Amino acid sequence: MNFLRNEMFFLRRFARQEPELKQLFFSLYPGDEAAYLSFVQMLHGAWKERSPALRELDGKREADPAWYRSRGLVGMQMYVKAFAGDLRGVREKLDYIQEAGVNYLHLMPLLESPEGRSDGGYAVSDFRKVQPELGSMEDLAALAGDCHERGIALCLDFVMNHSSEDHEWARRARAGEEEYQRRYFMYDDWEIPIRFERTVPQVFPTTAPGNFTWNQEARKVVMTTFYPYQWDLNYGNPAVFRDMTENMLFLCNRGVDVIRLDAVPYIWKELGTNCRNLPQVHSLVRMMRIACELVCPGTLLLGEVVMEPSKVVPYFGTVEKPECHLLYNVTTMATTWHTVATRDVRLLRHQLGQVFALPKEYGFLNYLRCHDDIGWGLDYGFLRWFGMEEVPHKKFLNDYLTGRWLGSPARGELYNDDPRLGDARLCGTTASLCGVEAGLVEQNREKLDWALRLDETLHAFMFTLSGLPVLYSGDEIARLNDYAYHRNPLKAEDSRWLHRGDMDWVAAEKRRDPESVEGRVFSALRRLERLRAAHRVFDGDADLWVVDTRDDSVLGIGRYCRGEKLVGLFNFSETGKTVSACELGEFRDLLTGEKADKCRVTLPSGGFRWLICDFEEEKA
Repeated sequence: MNFLRNEMFFLRRFARQEPELKQLFFSLYPGDEAAYLSFVQMLHGAWKERSPALRELDGKREADPAWYRSRGLVGMQMYVKAFAGDLRGVREKLDYIQEAGVNYLHLMPLLESPEGRSDGGYAVSDFRKVQPELGSMEDLAALAGDCHERGIALCLDFVMNHSSEDHEWARRARAGEEEYQRRYFMYDDWEIPIRFERTVPQVFPTTAPGNFTWNQEARKVVMTTFYPYQWDLNYGNPAVFRDMTENMLFLCNRGVDVIRLDAVPYIWKELGTNCRNLPQVHSLVRMMRIACELVCPGTLLLGEVVMEPSKVVPYFGTVEKPECHLLYNVTTMATTWHTVATRDVRLLRHQLGQVFALPKEYGFLNYLRCHDDIGWGLDYGFLRWFGMEEVPHKKFLNDYLTGRWLGSPARGELYNDDPRLGDARLCGTTASLCGVEAGLVEQNREKLDWALRLDETLHAFMFTLSGLPVLYSGDEIARLNDYAYHRNPLKAEDSRWLHRGDMDWVAAEKRRDPESVEGRVFSALRRLERLRAAHRVFDGDADLWVVDTRDDSVLGIGRYCRGEKLVGLFNFSETGKTVSACELGEFRDLLTGEKADKCRVTLPSGGFRWLICDFEEEKA
């Protein structure tokens, strides 16, 4: 009886979604009825495989469709091996994760990939196997089950654009099987690749120049947009789309709650274009959203779109036809570090004004640091009004945040430096970029106090934004740069390992010592998390606006929701400031409870204030 009820449930859902699904499918694969039938059969099979426990979780989330926009949700991103050795180790550390206030856990790539040719796990050789040293698919499912019991959502990367050259499809393509060669972009000579190169930018011009690689075994030229060992998948082939969607749903049925769509703008290639953000990409993502709504409706899609805002926002789709549930707020992240270096909030103020004007249904994932580098994709048209030209400004930012600039307390390293273009990206942990490392090394108490204050201020700023705030593992205890990667031949050429170091569990034990650096940061972040969770003004449907502080080194953000108003003031200057909030209402300091004079708000150097006001007449 339950089987029949479940079948009817799926069929009713499918009947609602099929007209759009069919239209989208045939817009990409005209007239291929057999491919469409195969895709639909795959969806039905994935639905039948879903466990009763996961279906029950789906039901709860469908009853609260905005669950992922809760003010009580805080994320943490980590590499399993660096954090706890393997998946079983992560299960053993769930108490620590909860103590840190985390209820959204993002595990970095953990599927099978070849050592030394994986780009940190982003060259997958088997989408249905966990890297053996990290555990098994059963271990992943067990971790997901434990997380669900604790109210923790589990996020996993899904590498869409390419597979490893060791993947079965690639091995069979190298062996000459035409069916599998059609799953990639493989050419007998360089004629078509050269035509592609005329319009397609290079992702890594210094470490992996070009977009194609000659494969001697297959005697073919292969499209490799990122690295030579990552072969681009051909989504113009419906078999690729079907099988990759099935791989995604396989992970969802192991208990993964959030699928991070890696490098999603790149997945459709077309000669004569830049092969970025093409309309067909949005058709594919929309179909993947429909697939999730049919098979695992409690699952979220998180789009990794590391581009300017005009390219990012379309991946939300529309309110009527949504694509991704969440997108990375990459521009705000980069602009935040620009503000740290320049002490000038004008660009950040301008950029936030654009974000705040977007529909409230658009949910961003906010972060200060992640596994990746910081790229300087800033609004240089705006900065030019203030005399900041792109190439020299990028050099200044990198000089400041690597500590080369005289007096800078920041400690970072360059990534993918291209001297010809005067361009480079940046690596480093939050604490080291704020100056904690320099303060400790120099045993300079004043410098250390300032750096810790800035670290807390940046996190308070992140918590003030609407969306899902995500910590990078170790930031909760002010983890410093890990320079050990220089001695590892498999990592030495990739400076991103500077901030991907192993978790220091000895340092983590100091989190309860209020005099230690670890304890000061851990307790400060927990206090911010608790305040955010306790006040409805931080709800996802709050109104947000930029507050004019009349000081270009102090950022002001206003929030209002159901009778509560909050003004957040953030001082990026090296000196103390006194500003006016210029907002209606009687305010008190949210952290101290003391009454605040909104006309004269004092801020310490690198510090912040959260001021809150209650409107009694609106509480009813």
